[in-house]
Amino acid sequence: MPNFRIAPSLLSADFSRLGEEMQSVIAAGADLIHFDVMDNHYVPNISFGPLVCEAIRPHTRVPIDVHLMVTPVDRIIPDFVRAGADIITFHPEAADHVDRSLGLIRDSGCKAGLVFNPATPLHHLNYVMDKIDVILLMSVNPGFGGQSFIPATLEKARAARARIDEYTARTGREIWLEIDGGVKVDNIRAIAAAGVDTFVAGSAIFGQPDYAAIIDAMREELKK
Repeated sequence: MPNFRIAPSLLSADFSRLGEEMQSVIAAGADLIHFDVMDNHYVPNISFGPLVCEAIRPHTRVPIDVHLMVTPVDRIIPDFVRAGADIITFHPEAADHVDRSLGLIRDSGCKAGLVFNPATPLHHLNYVMDKIDVILLMSVNPGFGGQSFIPATLEKARAARARIDEYTARTGREIWLEIDGGVKVDNIRAIAAAGVDTFVAGSAIFGQPDYAAIIDAMREELKK
């Protein structure tokens, strides 16, 4: 059975109680904390910066998965490394040189990854698989939480899984396949069947009264 990971997105948490929310969701069984960074340039919204990441770092025992929705990316990567990020992903079209940005992240000791919007093709992976630890597929258009899952993402997930499996068979190196946007209890099994192993869920978890019940229900679906 694949090693599935559930990554609640703090974008849907109660910002006035961020530390408490994060600790509650970790106690409920979260494997990662997904940390969405928006700059009002690459996406039409503003969220968290490195100072917030640094503030929550001492209060979490799970990895912090930083998703950069910013441009340019190279300037801000070192700030998130210092703030305690474990994984840093970015959008290829937001970087001047994708290979260099990936190298900057990995040379700093973090896992690196690329993020693909619903209409962004996977060809950006062609020459950088050796520098990638995570492929993150957006199943909504980035910028806001609470959106509905875009079904065509399942086809893209199958294509990304085929690329990963071929690469892993050749090199032995593991790459995670992550999805973000509209992930819920009632669709997580279909998403997993398309080859995804890491699931970002925001409003599906933080919008509910019992975080553990939702995460447990997701894991039950993944066992089927």
